[in-house]
Order: sequence, then C-alpha cells, then structure tokens
Amino acid sequence: MTAANEAKAILERLGAGGPIWSSDGIEARSPIDDSTAGRLAETPDLEPVVVRAAEAFRAWRRIPAPRRGELVRLFGEELRAAKADLARLVTLEAGKVVSEGLGEVQEMIDVCDFAVGLSRQLYGLTLPSERPGHHMRETWQPLGPVLVISAFNFPVAVWAWNACLALVCGDPVIWKPSEKTPLTALATQAVFQRALDRFGDAPDGLSQVVIGGRDAGEALAADPRIPLVSATGSTRMGKAVAQTVAARLGRSLLELGGNNAMIVAPSADLDMAVRAIAFSAVGTCGQRCTSLRRLLVHESVADALVARLRAAYETLPVGDPREDGVLVGPLIDADAGEAFEAALAQAVEQGGEVIAGGGRLDRDGVYVRPAIVRMPAQTAVVGHETFAPILYVLTWSDFDQAVEMQNAVPQGLSSCVFTDSVREAERFLSAWGSDCGIANVNIGPSGAEIGGAFGGEKDTGGGRESGSDAWKAYMRRQTQTVNFSRDLPLAQGVRFDV
Repeated sequence: MTAANEAKAILERLGAGGPIWSSDGIEARSPIDDSTAGRLAETPDLEPVVVRAAEAFRAWRRIPAPRRGELVRLFGEELRAAKADLARLVTLEAGKVVSEGLGEVQEMIDVCDFAVGLSRQLYGLTLPSERPGHHMRETWQPLGPVLVISAFNFPVAVWAWNACLALVCGDPVIWKPSEKTPLTALATQAVFQRALDRFGDAPDGLSQVVIGGRDAGEALAADPRIPLVSATGSTRMGKAVAQTVAARLGRSLLELGGNNAMIVAPSADLDMAVRAIAFSAVGTCGQRCTSLRRLLVHESVADALVARLRAAYETLPVGDPREDGVLVGPLIDADAGEAFEAALAQAVEQGGEVIAGGGRLDRDGVYVRPAIVRMPAQTAVVGHETFAPILYVLTWSDFDQAVEMQNAVPQGLSSCVFTDSVREAERFLSAWGSDCGIANVNIGPSGAEIGGAFGGEKDTGGGRESGSDAWKAYMRRQTQTVNFSRDLPLAQGVRFDV
C-alpha cells in the first residue's frame, strides 16, 4: 500500500472519509513516496463558515469558562485514544519520523491539559481607585471567532496551541490548514467532533476546517467578523496577512521564519553539543521554524567540533520515516528540494565549502543528505532561512562578536549557547544578549515545551502561542469602574458642577 493510501485508510478509520473526495481541488499526497490518495473538494463558500462561527460565539461566550474547559478535557481524552492513528497520519502526510509524529500528538494532549487548568485561571486585577466609594477592576472577555492558518511542518500541534486556548477563552475557531497537509486537519476535526458529541450542548460552528489555498486564507483574513488571525508560515506570508488584518484594525498573531543559531564557547561540552546540533539541525529534515541553521563556534574548538559533526552526519539514517532507526525523512516536496540545492550552490558561490552531505537519494520522494557548510562570513545566503537541513558553520574569537553574529539576521525566533561559563551564559541571556523570543543555555534551539509562551521577534512576527499568559491574545481587556457611593467625584480632581 502506498503511503497516501495508508493515510486515506486511517482518515476513514477516524471517521473523516467519505464525501471529502473530489475530481479536482487540493491534492492529498505523501512526501514519503510521492503517492497521491486523491483530491479534496475545496470549501465552496466561506460566508456560511464565518456566519456559523459568529453565531457560535454568541452562544459560547455565555458558557462559564470552566465548562468550556470541560470540552477541551474531553478532546484531550479523545486525542489519547486516537494518538496512534493521528500520529501515523502526521508521519504519512508530513514525512516526520515515527517518534516525532507521536511527539506532535502528545504536544496536543499536553496543550489540552494546560488549557483545562487555564479555564479556571482567566484572572484579572483589582485596582485601587482615587475616588472615594469606587473600585476598579480589569477583566478579560471573550474576543470572537479566531482564524488559525497553520503550516505543513506542524500540521496539528500549532492548531491545538491556538484552538485549545481560544476555546477556553470563549472563542470559536476556523482552521485553514496548509494545502500540503489537509488530511491531518480533517482527522483532527473528526476527533474533536467525538468530544463535541460527548459534551452535548456546544453550539454548531465552534470548530470548522476550511479546505483551500491562498485565496481562502486571504479572504478570511480580510473579514472584519474575525477579530484575531493566528498565522504560522513564511515571513512573506506573514507580512501579507499582517497588512490585510491591519487594514481593518484587526489583530494578528504571527509565527514566522527562524534563522536560529548556536554559540559554542571554548568551555562547552562538545559531546553534548554534537547531540544537540544533530537533532536541532536535521530533525524533521530541517523543516522546523526552530531548526538550527547557524553554528557559531569559537576558533579554538571549531576544527574538533566539525570533525565530530562530520562523523555523526556520515552515519545519519535517511529514508522512509516509517522504518525503525530512520532519523531523517523526506523534504515536503520538489520545491523544497530545489531550494535546498539552490542554497548550497549559492553558499559555494559566496565562499563556502560543503564538508558533509548535500546530495539527493535516488528514490521516490525528495530525500537529501543533510549538509554542513563552512562559511567565511555571514553572507546573504546565511541570512536567508532555507527550510531544509543545511548547517552553516562560522567561527569567532570574542564572545561579544559571537552575540552580534547571532543577532545580525532578520529573524529572531530561537537561540542557544553552549558554555560552562556563568558569565557567558548570563551575558547571552541579558537584555544586551540574544534578541530572540527563545534563548537557551546548554540545550539546542529546537524542541520547546508548551508551558512557556512560544514565538519570536523581528521577522518572526512577535506573536506568542501556547503557554504562560499567551491566552490574553484571544481575549479583550476591559477596565471596569464601580461607584458604590452616593457621590459622583471625577478623577484627577476635575470639577463639573451643574
């Protein structure tokens, strides 16, 4: 059975098969063997989708937040029951190795747990008033329908980051998944429907999936009835979404490109660094926004570290991600393969030397050998994010220089330093250190936990999702003042007697 047909069988087993297939529309394919399960009918009319979401909001915002959390709790239970099938579908449609597929669904489950607790902690503030007999408070109210535009590389987890928080905050969700991974979205919606059936009194339209391309995303982003658009993808896409949403004074939550670096100091544990580099640079075949792209190594340890990395890269198992022991699956499509090859050619033109990997495997699907490239400087190609397993190696002599190199790219998502020096670690974490949304010490830049808010600065978009107080993005803040006296004093001592 081809990978795509296996995906189709899982989809039907989860209850999302049947009338979704069409003679034209979005192609459902697997990067594993470039097989196609068929085409999915695109959502024909977006107006009913938005109307249903708006009607659902009017009902859902009246449900107490802990009760809304109960729906998310049930969803977490259904995800646990469907974990094996949904994780397999992630592998088949996105090309992730088995453990990564399982990890992505586990991340959804973890976010459900986080959101359930959050449903009883949507706290505000009580504020002192300068006026006698008055009190002030700051509360958070449901915002409205939320549009989630997700990318292929995390086809279900990123939606869950947004949807679980939005639902407990009182907001319905419209999901426009990547055209490259629509099956996982439909499967997730089927699992969510099981939770809805058990919940009993949820309004229709609380969660909807829109199948379509760029035009569908643009139309929904422009709709003033959708107050928040959460978009994950390229910086180019995010800038287009931001302009569209800003034109109607809506809100954007953007998770865009990353060009993440690791600084390796002379005191670093090189064995530990090699392990961190290997996962961060080649996990998901380099197709994570947090993938390691730039390795900034002190000149005194660069040769030793590169030698260890080359040895590790030579043994990396590349192949069908369903097979035991495989660590590197395929790139998502032919365009990604062409971008990989073009970037390597540009790196050589700009003075780089490919010292490991770089070739393609002769098989169906786009499989490449993860590459290591030593660069003389941080050239244009190094400053551009190529969504593929290319690791650029540069050297430094002064720690301040290394931090400046780390920050000297347009993107600002994730970063890390390997050092045993407290001074270097704290310098890296200081206000004049890493300018990224994520900064780590002695771990790689990839593999964030859901408890911390996820996101970055500059061309990464500035958005924050998942943990911490990211829930505030899905709500509107309201300052309330109550006068319980029989007088009507004005603030700031203003007098206006009539």
